[in-house]
Amino acid sequence: MPRVIANTQSCPASLAETVEVLAEGFNPNDDASTLEAAAALERLARNSSFLGDLLVAQLQERHRDAFEDSAYGPQAIVLSPLRGGCFLRANIWPSEDESCFRASGARSFVYGIPHDHNFDFLTAGYFGPGYRSDYYEIDYEAIAGFGGEEVPLRFVERSALHEGRLMHYRAHVDVHAQLPPVSTSVSLNLMRVDAGQDWFDQYGFDLERSTVARILNPSASETFLRCAVALGDAEALDLAEGFGRTHPSARMRLASFEARAGLLESDEDRDRLWREAERGGSLMLAEEARLRRAALQP
Repeated sequence: MPRVIANTQSCPASLAETVEVLAEGFNPNDDASTLEAAAALERLARNSSFLGDLLVAQLQERHRDAFEDSAYGPQAIVLSPLRGGCFLRANIWPSEDESCFRASGARSFVYGIPHDHNFDFLTAGYFGPGYRSDYYEIDYEAIAGFGGEEVPLRFVERSALHEGRLMHYRAHVDVHAQLPPVSTSVSLNLMRVDAGQDWFDQYGFDLERSTVARILNPSASETFLRCAVALGDAEALDLAEGFGRTHPSARMRLASFEARAGLLESDEDRDRLWREAERGGSLMLAEEARLRRAALQP
């Protein structure tokens, strides 16, 4: 489960002070750096008024952003621009009794969707009893990533992100299935953004079957490739064929075959293409191709 970090701070800090202290971000592979960043996040979490004051100010200003990289949504509030490979965010977690939950459903708030993360982040319980999680751990290196792949999910515990609790979610290690809090809760996050992290898959899991359910972070490059091929450009088709053979990302190779299969008119031609993918040298691609071929059978 995520690493629980002991509380060490008693004095609160302002958002501006916290952003300044965290100018260099944090290195999740450096324990001293991680603990220093966690201490800064804890001081911000001890400031019980900053978030309410910020929201009131934004409402008074008719929701105009205070800085360029600010972003507001129904659940997530970005509190700082990206600096040192990190940014601060607040997340609002509604309970089952609230109208937004009843109107939008649990999945809109990522409740009941077991998942890992392809990035490290620090989190602190800021307000309320906190969302609850069933925590698991995985061996990411042993996962190929195809739909239905069996994955040993090691259950650790169920616990809540209550006020003051500090945790370090480790990329590609910690899995959690979140449950709604008893009442409205807020968490603060220090999010780590690494170059190239989008090329590493983030998985959704099926707990009943202990399998990979789907990929949660399809890349923009996959979408661009599919659109370019669908538009019928010969250069795009040549690029897709090259990607299908040699791209270092198995996910992009799969997108190449999916895009080209969409252009074919007969099941025989599609079967031939997916047979090529099966021989492509990637376990994930081979298994996905096998599923596609099976779906073509009468």
